[in-house]
Amino acid sequence: MIIPVRCYSCGKVVGNLYEQYKTLLDRDYTEAEALQALKLERYCCRRMVLSHIDLVDELIPYSVPVVGNMQQLTAVATPTPSRAPRSAGAGAGGASV
Repeated sequence: MIIPVRCYSCGKVVGNLYEQYKTLLDRDYTEAEALQALKLERYCCRRMVLSHIDLVDELIPYSVPVVGNMQQLTAVATPTPSRAPRSAGAGAGGASV
């Protein structure tokens, strides 16, 4: 979902470069030109940026807006009395002290 902050292999910080990479691609740079412009020389770091798939933009249409549904969400999250957890000490075979 979010590009890792550091390269898995060498540890170089690459998390801040992905937005710049996308901007360069929008300006009609090729992938190789964009990676060179970002000064990514190691193939491990290039892999991190080049192979990242940004799923956030694809998942946003499926998210449920919370505004207006707070009443319903609260009702679902609140346990019913029949499902309330038992107090400590009470249970099968144990006597309360």
